[in-house]
Amino acid sequence: MRGNRDLFIVAAGVGVSEFGNALSLLVLLFWATPISSLLVAAVLIAELLPFVLGAPLTGALVDRLPNRRLLIAGLLCEGAAIAAIAPSMGQPVLVVALVLVFGCGRAVAQPCVAALVPHIAGEEHSTRAYALIGTTRSVGNIAGVTGGALLAGFFGHPTAMLFNGAAFLVYAVLVAFVRSERRPTGEHQTRSSALAGIRHVRRDSVLFAAIVGLACFVGATVVINVADPAFVRFVLHGNEFLLGAIQACWMVGIIVGNRVAARLKSASQLAHALAITGLTTGIAVLIPAVFPFVAAAVIGWFIGGVSNGVDNVTVNAIVRLRTPEEMRGRAFAAVGSMVTGANLLGTAAAGGLLLVMGPRAVFAFGGVGAFLCGAVCLVFVRRALKREESPAEAELSPN
Repeated sequence: MRGNRDLFIVAAGVGVSEFGNALSLLVLLFWATPISSLLVAAVLIAELLPFVLGAPLTGALVDRLPNRRLLIAGLLCEGAAIAAIAPSMGQPVLVVALVLVFGCGRAVAQPCVAALVPHIAGEEHSTRAYALIGTTRSVGNIAGVTGGALLAGFFGHPTAMLFNGAAFLVYAVLVAFVRSERRPTGEHQTRSSALAGIRHVRRDSVLFAAIVGLACFVGATVVINVADPAFVRFVLHGNEFLLGAIQACWMVGIIVGNRVAARLKSASQLAHALAITGLTTGIAVLIPAVFPFVAAAVIGWFIGGVSNGVDNVTVNAIVRLRTPEEMRGRAFAAVGSMVTGANLLGTAAAGGLLLVMGPRAVFAFGGVGAFLCGAVCLVFVRRALKREESPAEAELSPN
């Protein structure tokens, strides 16, 4: 019962945090879109950059310091940075810098939650716990994109950002009531151990195939994040309310995907599910590219959300399943770095693509790329699993 209590607190806090994150992202994207597509890309890159460059440091921190306390520190950093954006929205450079600070706090908080969950829920219930957290994250996102549209529309962008900063403070207060703690011993730390998570992923052929495949189709799909505002504004002729409503469809899909993924148990099931979502994500993005109507966009966003929900659960579950407990912080940070690095590259590419082609063409580009990456990922995952199952080949494998 104590574990359930702590899990519900953390899950509720994640929902509050994602409400604030979705709210701020919606506001910042609509604020930046009329200025320049490059500014849209810069905002997204600033949030993602700490995940890529800071992974060795954040992973080492998570495997060295008490995770609950470290999580609170990361949340306070996020809240302070977002609140500081409110009076600074007339200065784009300063806003981008503050988003970078926000990203630093987020880069610490996410692996903390992922590593803390097995200590709260127990190893045997971790996949379901990740699904519960994914569900509350999606609910928070839905509330954020819809609430963000309302707040921005009625009270203005600065007020919405101040409200967002308060959301992270609420999350930090909730975490303070969590009793469970992950206290790393540091026994396995060495001078170069910050990179141990990356080496671990590379040496595990199944994990490597799944995560690299995920990174590739995420990198292809993420171009729509930059193209979303332009697609809604110029193709669907909508406003921030329509953008929020369509993004809410994606979040509803994530909730469904979370429940589907909660039933998966073995590494084979998790790896196959993760690869297949590359195919379904590609199809989801192609639907609004081919049929530029609101109804088609709603269907595409829902399918994409289901795929995203499966990814969110399976990636955490497969890392937990194939990683020793004492180095999970570094493994989660390494995986986050790989996936977010691809996200960053796709985001940067989208900013340039929108300068030379329309949003529909960008969607088509991303959809085809995601589908092809998913197909290749599925082939390599099956090969890696087959090698593991074959004793003769396993002896020749680096694992």
